[in-house]
Amino acid sequence: MSRIHVLHVITRLIVGGAQENTMLTAALLNPGRYAVDVVSGPQTGPEGSLIPEVRARGVHLSILPSLVREVNPFKDAAALVALIRLIRRVQYDVVHTHSSKAGILGRWAAYLADVPVVVHTVHGWGHHDRQHPLVRRFYILLEQVTQRITNRLIVVSPRNTQKGLVDGIATAEKYIAIRSGIELDRFWKPSRPREAVRAELGIPSEVAVVGTVTRLSPQKAPLDFVDTASQVVAQRQDVHFVIVGDGPLCSDVEARVAALDLAGRVHLVGLRRDIPDLMHSFDVFALSSLWEGLPRVLPQAMAAGLPIVATAVDGNAEAVTDGVNGFLTPPGDPRAMAVSLLRLLEEPSLARRMGEAGRARVGEFDARKMVSDVAGLYEALLARDVSQ
Repeated sequence: MSRIHVLHVITRLIVGGAQENTMLTAALLNPGRYAVDVVSGPQTGPEGSLIPEVRARGVHLSILPSLVREVNPFKDAAALVALIRLIRRVQYDVVHTHSSKAGILGRWAAYLADVPVVVHTVHGWGHHDRQHPLVRRFYILLEQVTQRITNRLIVVSPRNTQKGLVDGIATAEKYIAIRSGIELDRFWKPSRPREAVRAELGIPSEVAVVGTVTRLSPQKAPLDFVDTASQVVAQRQDVHFVIVGDGPLCSDVEARVAALDLAGRVHLVGLRRDIPDLMHSFDVFALSSLWEGLPRVLPQAMAAGLPIVATAVDGNAEAVTDGVNGFLTPPGDPRAMAVSLLRLLEEPSLARRMGEAGRARVGEFDARKMVSDVAGLYEALLARDVSQ
């Protein structure tokens, strides 16, 4: 039996949830059954690059220079033509796109190249309520038109389906929810002692630590996290905060930390790949995003046994059940987040129960389950195409 040729298309391979989802899907699909390629644009950025890791996992990766994140009519046209040529040359059976820009260009290229199965994963819609209404409407229109040439839309959270339906993007039958999987084994146990990690960060072993792993961008609202830290520290002098990540707001975050006199209490550690060890050095995990798909850091924190305080947006509520494995607070409200963090810090038994509850249900986010579900979808769609 000949192998099924699959192409994953993504705008850029920065260190992020959509990118790690794509990498794991491509790397873990059965090589005896699937021949998998990935094509990405060249841009990375302060968030860090996954390109070396993708290649280290043995995934065949091509970089398409014209595939850029920004809207650029000339480069976008060039990317579309290049994708059509690539798809026709290899004759892919499945084209699977990720991220908004690659999702539009990749799906039209697949359609114009007569690919039997076209799938797109919604890692969080490219349009949201904080955009200019005309911009938001334009992005919705693109999705409405492009869904017509898409066999199925994978969502990482059922809330993405609800949002898509409200915005008139496809019908409910076209959506399928497949959780964004993580390699759970990496997060069950740390590779280094908690005390050693804290010592490396300059944090005393006996203090409480609230940590976040995030991109320092407007979407993730890192300034809200710093403001939350300020309010917590005003009530408790024995709490430290750790921010793991980088991004365009890095200098703004550094300035806010200095302005609030939080140097030595808020630790900005930049990009790190030892996330499991860092998480096991935290006592509580927090996420201050203004909008999300379903951030992979939440199941990672759950696997590490951490109670979570997150904003009540989109997919956050799919991972965090308020009052069970953490607390949900309104977005853009550092005071409310501080109140919930203080409760967990002051009630260790509650924090422990919530951490255990999160770990008990994190199996649904296993990368192996994700890949199995994706493979099952490919097979079903290909079988349907053959029968037609």
